[in-house]
Amino acid sequence: MEFKFSPLAYVPFVSVENMIKLVNSIGAETFMSELAVAIEEDFKRWELFDKTPRVASHSDVGVIELMPTSDGEMYGFKYVNGHPKNTKEGLQTVTAFGLLADVDSGYPKLLTEMTLLTALRTAAMSALVGRHLAPKGSKTMAMIGNGAQSEFQCLAFKAVCGIENVRLYDIDPAATAKCAANLKSAGVNVVSCKTAEEAMEGAEIITTCTADKQYATILTDNMVGDGVHINAIGGDCPGKTEVAEAVLRRSDIFVEYPPQTRIEGDIQQLPDDYPVTDLWQVMRGEAEGRTHDRQITFFDSVGFAVEDFSALKYVRAKIEGTEFFEHLDMLADPSDPRDLFGMLS
Repeated sequence: MEFKFSPLAYVPFVSVENMIKLVNSIGAETFMSELAVAIEEDFKRWELFDKTPRVASHSDVGVIELMPTSDGEMYGFKYVNGHPKNTKEGLQTVTAFGLLADVDSGYPKLLTEMTLLTALRTAAMSALVGRHLAPKGSKTMAMIGNGAQSEFQCLAFKAVCGIENVRLYDIDPAATAKCAANLKSAGVNVVSCKTAEEAMEGAEIITTCTADKQYATILTDNMVGDGVHINAIGGDCPGKTEVAEAVLRRSDIFVEYPPQTRIEGDIQQLPDDYPVTDLWQVMRGEAEGRTHDRQITFFDSVGFAVEDFSALKYVRAKIEGTEFFEHLDMLADPSDPRDLFGMLS
């Protein structure tokens, strides 16, 4: 019997090479600016999404996670790991891939790399939150932790919030040199600093992005003055924090999804009932963000599945009519759905 295969059996796949081509064709800053808009649009539809803390498998050296959600029409998930030890072994700390599917049929509509895409969406989310919470007219950001995420963060804050100056610090001077070199032609004034305190001089926005899986204190209470916005993106699993508890208690704290952030974020140091504000409510105008000049706003960023869903939808729309994907023959879909065995012959 001759089998004819449905076009639905072929799933668009965006490889690392094609993701690079897609981002370069759009421009990294434009890509992150547009993605920030897409994320905000989805956060404003918050009630429509399935919401659950990510499914995590922890080991002594890292974590492997699944991050699923659906808005009732499309379903998306991301596979992602976090292994801080990998850097010393010449490997990425974080790798990821994602899938978007049609709820009505269950058929996949996109499979894509998400190591690069996660860095882009993390930065887009950071800058989106900064636009809502950072002091108006902010021009300077301290970037503490100059690893794989740092350049994305700096460019996103430039594109979305208008940052003009970035002050870099990392315990590894080579990481700072790498970041400074990558930002050399990015249109921002880059200052490499020898201490975290030096990096924070004159900064209205402080971004912390460190990798070690430990209860670290990157920001102590005496380091943080009034009126700043803290974008804490490194504390993202149980047993991993970056900011002293005293700083948290001086701040107004904003989170993506409280049940997940209380497990994984810096607020794991605080009581389970400690008050925090949901960002979707701020984006819809149902909760206050920054209210006065001396306020410390704190984004306890851990990443949430809705952001990945937004990124998957954005990429699917952007590849239409381009050559930045290939079709994978990954679904067994015979012309007679009752005769799956017949495909073997």
